[in-house]
Amino acid sequence: MDSKPTIIPAAEFKAKCLKVMDTVSRTRRSFVISKRGKPIAKLVPIDEEPTPSIFGRMKGTMTIIGDIVSPDDEIWDSER
Repeated sequence: MDSKPTIIPAAEFKAKCLKVMDTVSRTRRSFVISKRGKPIAKLVPIDEEPTPSIFGRMKGTMTIIGDIVSPDDEIWDSER
């Protein structure tokens, strides 16, 4: 990433806003928006966070209280 941002006047930024945003996204360069020669805002690329995996998302949220594999000693009666 370029350490020195590109300076763009506010009027030019207004006219080319979407194009400038695409440039920032593509090149990872920052832009400083100026008004009457004074910097007023900075457009920078965001640091994209990796999407968390769906696997293991619920880890640690449940507790096993008993044996869930072995059959219960009590016979289940479907007629009850």
